Amino acid sequence: MARHRRPAHPARLTGEAARRGLALTLAGASALTATVLAVAGVPAAPPAPDRIPTGGTSDVAQLSRE
Repeated sequence: MARHRRPAHPARLTGEAARRGLALTLAGASALTATVLAVAGVPAAPPAPDRIPTGGTSDVAQLSRE
């Protein structure tokens, strides 16, 4: 006599559990998409024309002008 049998069919999710699962899936997908876009490094706009396109920091720039 088997006491611990597997159910004949998988249990269906309730409406609330399905909504939570969908929300978690969409949140994870959007976080992954944001990460990929951030790593790609494509700026949304060109740099401002008054900015010098060198890689120095503000401390270095101030020390070099003195």
